[in-house]
Amino acid sequence: MNPRSDIPLIDLAVQHASIRDEIDAAIAGVIDSSNFILGDEVTSFEREFARYCGCPLAVGCASGSDAILLALMACGVGPGDEVICPSYSFFATASAISRLGARPVFADIASPSYDMDPNHARALALSCTRLRAILTVDLFGQVSSIDAFLRLSQDFQVPLIEDAAQSVGARDSQEQRAGSRATIGCFSLYPSKNLGAMGDAGILTTASAELAQRLRELRVHGARSQYLHSAVGINSRLDALHAAVLRVKLPHLDSWTKTRRENAAYYDRGFTAAGAGTADASLDRTALSLLIPSARPAPAEHVYHQYVIRVPAKRRDDLSAHLRRQGIETAVYYPIGLHEQPCFATLGSDRASLPNTEIATRQALALPVHPGLQRSQLDRVLQEVVGFFREAH
Repeated sequence: MNPRSDIPLIDLAVQHASIRDEIDAAIAGVIDSSNFILGDEVTSFEREFARYCGCPLAVGCASGSDAILLALMACGVGPGDEVICPSYSFFATASAISRLGARPVFADIASPSYDMDPNHARALALSCTRLRAILTVDLFGQVSSIDAFLRLSQDFQVPLIEDAAQSVGARDSQEQRAGSRATIGCFSLYPSKNLGAMGDAGILTTASAELAQRLRELRVHGARSQYLHSAVGINSRLDALHAAVLRVKLPHLDSWTKTRRENAAYYDRGFTAAGAGTADASLDRTALSLLIPSARPAPAEHVYHQYVIRVPAKRRDDLSAHLRRQGIETAVYYPIGLHEQPCFATLGSDRASLPNTEIATRQALALPVHPGLQRSQLDRVLQEVVGFFREAH
């Protein structure tokens, strides 16, 4: 049996305790209304979320995975098409493409960031014969190189879909919120996300009234009106109970994000003082065998859905096991690239073409950074991580 995690990767109990009365009242209101699917709560949340993101329109759905699928469907992706996406991502990124009969074309990430490399993506686009969309992913709480991908989208005349599942509230180099500039932005509202529901939930953003209407139809089996279907869609409706809870949480999001950023900065200072390097340094040239995460300069804002360090591949699992023994929970995002997944073996991806992805899967480790952490807990994480590497010497 694993020891208890005194410092969990995320602690929803702390978050919910602070707003429990608001949540209880919101849930009671939905129960009293007996309107559980879509309805006024969902419409209100969509409007409030769109305003928060600085995007004209938002459409709720059942999950972040469905959000990607719906976005691809709305953009006309189908059998035989190609969609460029990163290999270093959660499985839903590529599974949605494959489910529609299209082919995910895997791009490497840029180093030292975890973003899909725009240059590699452009080279892949030139080799595609049926490119239908570009799907970029904002990993760990930072908007990807959106300006470069918007140019790529325009140059190849295909839509840009932004998987912003981990970046709600983040700002890009133009100070715009995640999901506000792509053709469609896709958000997961899974409980562990920075803005999370009480179960699976998702939402999409777009500036196009036509696409928003298309998404609304696709989420209800493609129905334009009851029993009249303009397309074959799916059943992916946002529940009113989730929307009500999300409406309670949304006004608190910026405060929670501020604490996440403060926790990340505290880690940065502590690790740097101990001899860690910045993300663009070399692990074998740092006093402490650790690289802190990269963050783009202001006005961009990282929301630290995860605080992901880099450590030597041969020490990563040992470090994770050591921290677990000390009651500190960690996670590996992601232990394998999508191009290596058995279900995509027939795509014939060349591992040698994705070197940065291969390295990240062996070196990356996420540490607790959630807003419920106390300063003493941050100090314990710093002490145990630093001590692990110093004892090795």
